[in-house]
Amino acid sequence: MTGFDGLVAVVTGGSSGIGAACVAEFTARGARVGVLDLNPPSVQSDRVLAVKADVSDGIGLDAAMAKVAVGFGGIDILVNSAGISAVGDVSANSDPEWTRVLDINVIGVARASRAALPYLRRSDHAAIVNMSSIAAGAGLVQRALYSASKGAVHALTLAMAADLVGVGVRVNCVAPGTVDTPWVTRLLANAADPVAEKAQLAARQPTGRLVRAEEVAAAIAYLASPAAAATTGISLAVDGGMSGLRLPRV
Repeated sequence: MTGFDGLVAVVTGGSSGIGAACVAEFTARGARVGVLDLNPPSVQSDRVLAVKADVSDGIGLDAAMAKVAVGFGGIDILVNSAGISAVGDVSANSDPEWTRVLDINVIGVARASRAALPYLRRSDHAAIVNMSSIAAGAGLVQRALYSASKGAVHALTLAMAADLVGVGVRVNCVAPGTVDTPWVTRLLANAADPVAEKAQLAARQPTGRLVRAEEVAAAIAYLASPAAAATTGISLAVDGGMSGLRLPRV
């Protein structure tokens, strides 16, 4: 599947992890991509336009989207990949930390979508893909705040899909399991036994390994593709079977 020739995608948080994998996937399939990030990549090309942007800054996002739209002649796809993590039970994080995580992970999706919508409405192949998580639908230990933010993204995706289906903008989300990204590497670095902790994270997925960022990017590309024109309002699990399979203990 290619199907992205002539299309323009914007990826928030596109400098690393899943976001960077999305940029590579979209460009390989023929799209031009605006990379919005606090630390945008220095290397640019005729297919990649990197713009410094903060999803907590609505005015800045408006300017960043306008820069991509002017530079590439419009916007057809938005991938809301920017986000941050949080660890701990419901009592572990302060009120300011709850506010910060929800502001970036949830309101950031709304801000970026709002900034992109004037351009998406003009596209014949408009699509938004949000970044949810296995944590939105499964009770994971020590992830209270993060789970709350991703549950909100799932609900927001459904509401956006209902609001925008009539104007030709499809909205879906992906729900990855534990993905082998720089964020997970940093998390493991703080563990007492990083090797054992990584093995435990891998073992909780039925496939027995962490999800690769490229696998999530491929799922996002499917949802964003014109080939998925009949698909809107879904959450696509990319989690090694974690959400749906119940294997016998050995």
